[in-house]
Amino acid sequence: MSNVLKNKDDVGHILVQVQDDLRQLKNNLVRLTVQENGEVLDIQSHADDYLKTIINQFLTLPCIEEPEKKPAPLPYETIPNTRPLRCQIPGPSPGEKHKSAFIMRLVVTGPALGSFTAAGLPKHLHPKPPPECRDINAGLLASAADLSSVQTPVQPKAVHVLQREDSGQNESEKASKLKMDVSRDGMALGRSATESPASRTSNMTVISKYPVTIVEGQIGPDDPDYCRFKKQYCLYWGAMVEALDQLQRMLLDFAVPLARVCGEQLAACVQRGELDWRDGRGRCTHVEKLLSVLENRDEVWDLMCQPGQRYKGIEGHQAAAVCIQTCWRRYSARTAYLLQLRPKWAARIIAMSPLKHAKLGHLKNSLQASRLCQLENYRIRAESLAANWKHIISAKRTIIHVPSLGYSQHQRLSLRGFDVLQNTQMGRLCDIRDENVKVIYVSPVHLGEDVLQYYTCLLGLQTAIELGDASAPESHCAKRFTIFMPEALENFSTRNMCLALLLKYSPRTLQRIKNLIQRKQAYMIGGVTHIDDLAVADELEVPLMGTEPAVAQLYSTKSGGRRIFSSAGVDMPPGKWDIYTLEQVSLARLMTEHMEVQRWLFKIDSEVGGRGMAYCDVCHLKCHPWAQQEFSRHGPEQWRTSQSQESVMIMFLEEVSHLLPSYAHPANMSCYIFLDTLSLLSISFHRWSDSVTCLTVDLLVEPGGDVRMLSCGDQLRGPSGLEGVGCTVPQTSICPDVLHSICTCVGQACQQRYIMGHISLDLVTFLHPSNLEQQVWAIDLDLGYSNQLAMTQLMLTMTRGTLDCRTSKLEVPSPVRDVKSSLRNARVKTKAQTSVTNRFAVMCTRLLHTNLSLVYYSTFFLMCKAQGIGYDVKARQGTVFALHDSRDRRSLGMLTISEDLQGALLTFARNLSIIHQEISAPNMQGTNNFRDLIKDTEKVLGMTIQNQTTSQEEKEITAPESKQLSSHKPHRSTPN
Repeated sequence: MSNVLKNKDDVGHILVQVQDDLRQLKNNLVRLTVQENGEVLDIQSHADDYLKTIINQFLTLPCIEEPEKKPAPLPYETIPNTRPLRCQIPGPSPGEKHKSAFIMRLVVTGPALGSFTAAGLPKHLHPKPPPECRDINAGLLASAADLSSVQTPVQPKAVHVLQREDSGQNESEKASKLKMDVSRDGMALGRSATESPASRTSNMTVISKYPVTIVEGQIGPDDPDYCRFKKQYCLYWGAMVEALDQLQRMLLDFAVPLARVCGEQLAACVQRGELDWRDGRGRCTHVEKLLSVLENRDEVWDLMCQPGQRYKGIEGHQAAAVCIQTCWRRYSARTAYLLQLRPKWAARIIAMSPLKHAKLGHLKNSLQASRLCQLENYRIRAESLAANWKHIISAKRTIIHVPSLGYSQHQRLSLRGFDVLQNTQMGRLCDIRDENVKVIYVSPVHLGEDVLQYYTCLLGLQTAIELGDASAPESHCAKRFTIFMPEALENFSTRNMCLALLLKYSPRTLQRIKNLIQRKQAYMIGGVTHIDDLAVADELEVPLMGTEPAVAQLYSTKSGGRRIFSSAGVDMPPGKWDIYTLEQVSLARLMTEHMEVQRWLFKIDSEVGGRGMAYCDVCHLKCHPWAQQEFSRHGPEQWRTSQSQESVMIMFLEEVSHLLPSYAHPANMSCYIFLDTLSLLSISFHRWSDSVTCLTVDLLVEPGGDVRMLSCGDQLRGPSGLEGVGCTVPQTSICPDVLHSICTCVGQACQQRYIMGHISLDLVTFLHPSNLEQQVWAIDLDLGYSNQLAMTQLMLTMTRGTLDCRTSKLEVPSPVRDVKSSLRNARVKTKAQTSVTNRFAVMCTRLLHTNLSLVYYSTFFLMCKAQGIGYDVKARQGTVFALHDSRDRRSLGMLTISEDLQGALLTFARNLSIIHQEISAPNMQGTNNFRDLIKDTEKVLGMTIQNQTTSQEEKEITAPESKQLSSHKPHRSTPN
């Protein structure tokens, strides 16, 4: 075979040599014997027949199935800053190409080679021999089992093996050597063709047997390594030259100084056809495959990925210019396209605007029509409720409590813990103390099993409280209340949405409520009325016992309340309301007209709960002593007509502009005063008087037209003195008749303005320093169900008593004791008149302490039990808690009941002190209002003891006419 390689152009000599080699191989195979089933096969005869059959057949190449298309790897153009260019690289001579093609055709299409490769080709590619040759083929396949790994095209070493080496060797040695060489070379080719990319990567560290070095993108044609590589793979050198050509072009483009090619890896890739895919311009797009044949692949790749490396290679300046021009043309085309697109966009917007406007107008009209329909339905049901009210309150009914705070959006977003704030009225559940009432309570927070179980046990004590026996079985009235939690709580947990809106977006909860109230007498009680309350009531088809949202929004402001007080004819503190501009304030004129006022209050008109308030003392004015002298010289009666009033007002005008920025103090630092919603009020705070008391009265303007007082109590103030956080029930500051007269007038004024439902009235009382007469001023009006009323319902449930606001007494009947009668008969009221006792209660609607969240309710109640904090069912006095939520647990309500006011105040202060000590540490006090409440309670307790002492002394000295005034002397000293 070596002679064939030396004489490249002697084609006839090549054919003769190949035939001689094939004949020698045939002779070797003839001497092989194959035993099958104990018989010896004649290989020679079968071989002659097989060769004759093959020679006489038309040899055709089998069809090649199209391989499965795989995702193309990283193309040549995706490398940063790449632009492949064609360069002159030396290639094979025409003679070499002709020789390679001729040898490949000879190896593939030769007749003798067809019989040789029959054992190595797949079954579906084998030419089927005639039936008489199948036995011969079976024998050949069995004898040449080790030759099955030989693949086409044949390696050059396999051709050398077929050469006649030494004529002196015997035939058996030649055959065995031929078999071993062919098997070894075939297995090597098989491993090269089937190894995975991972194994090829690991083999890159092995020194190549046929390396090729590319320096500056060129291969030296006389390089010994290159010549050995060319000689080794001469049979398919055309494909090898094309792959090297592509690799050289890429290395030239990126100015790679040195690259080392692994010859075996390149040959394997060429044989597998991995480098045959080309683009339309004949370039190889397999950059990754090209780089995989390099021994220093990582170094070359890092160099190619450097910014600007493409422009350092051949024709780099031209590539950079093309890149710049491409970017600029792309930018110019994009800009022109956007300019052309802008008129189209504008035309589309103009065309869509009328459609959107029409759709929005249709939506607004539909929403407005829906709300008008809901309002009409509300009015119709309100008329029906008013007509049948007396029958409804005496029959079985279902009350749907929705404690929703329908504040404006900016108010709701500024309130922290708004969901818990809406749930401070769980005392509404206590309406079930009436046997004809069933309660459906909608909770604005998720209530856990601990809270639900607590209220179930608490309301189940009705029988035990009535009998005065703690061992009595649980009352059946606990089954007459249901608590729902809207499913929209999970979707709008951070939106501070009012409960009515959440219930509106909870169709499953609405449907469950409908099922419960079907064919039953029911009505709905909300909180602060909102437009969504009408939607919920209309969906449930029940009347809403509350005020229309527009009317409630008008009269729930500070200015709206003063308009009602003015029409009711009750006394109010001097001041001005409905202020919308800074020029309307005229504080200097108010200070001049009311020289006796020492402190002025500023209130934001729409704020609630003691928010948005500030105060300023007039004593900081430099001209105030002189103004007081002028006022004292003329007297209160002549001061209004005195000319000195104008000179005092001029002096006030000069100093008021500097007074407010320096000496005005916000009551709550988290709120600010907005001049566009400012309502200026005032209240007299006399330095020589320590008898100012605030109280709250809850009224019910019934649909039938009557006005009832449901609760009345003296307020416990917060640290600012302007916010009520609790109360003592019943009130002891005002004569009950005077209080009833004021409440009746205010209730009738509300009824004339179509205000219906629950309202809360705030009053202030003090003794005038000049004549020591009691003064009562109405200062605020809230439309809605109050926290004080909810705690009062809880108090009445735990005592089984009645609160008579006409006499300001909380009367508790004695426990029913009838041993002979059964438990069922014990629940029936006897005709015998039972004795009653008076009780006093101290209630706080919101006790705030951040450390409460660290203690579970079960642990909290065990702690209270260990410290003696609890409720005595037999004596109907003690402490009861109102739980608000299961998650944060930072707030709760507390109610203490005792036989006298001093005992209730002492129990309240003691409980606060014990709880604070138990849940706090010296280095972790937490944010709370416990200490402020303890101080205020102690102050009230001191004033109560002083009033009782003074009252006893006056009874012994003064006449009966003065006893009435002293008995109703206010006991508070905290100003509003």
